[in-house]
Amino acid sequence: MSRSAIRASSTRKLSAKNPCAGCGGQCCQYFALNIDKPETPGEFENLRWYLLHKDCEIWVENGDWYLQVNRPCKAVSRDGVCTIYEDRPTICRRYKADGCDRNGDGYEYEQHFREPEQIAEYARQELARKRRLRRRATTNGRRKK
Repeated sequence: MSRSAIRASSTRKLSAKNPCAGCGGQCCQYFALNIDKPETPGEFENLRWYLLHKDCEIWVENGDWYLQVNRPCKAVSRDGVCTIYEDRPTICRRYKADGCDRNGDGYEYEQHFREPEQIAEYARQELARKRRLRRRATTNGRRKK
């Protein structure tokens, strides 16, 4: 399940001891890795390859690109409780519950790709736009001389 699908806006009172209590482990159902913004046909082709895999999506937020893998954490029990909460990894400890999937205000992606065809179409448009800009810059450079 994608993070956009599990996100629910609410104003819950967070427990100081365990702000995740009662959540069900929504943020523990995926992880997202920051990736470089694609610039070349080859880089876009790599992103298309990612999307050919099950449970993967790519999104852009505040200009930053992310690869999201929708696979649950092994330490989350069937009822959504972290079984290693007291010894959880540092990345989990740093995660702020006030802006999480359960307690935040939702996500507004600049781009969101779930299918390889979506990134392929975006690549065609973006690379064509860049070619037009380079041609204009070259043409304008010649006119100024």
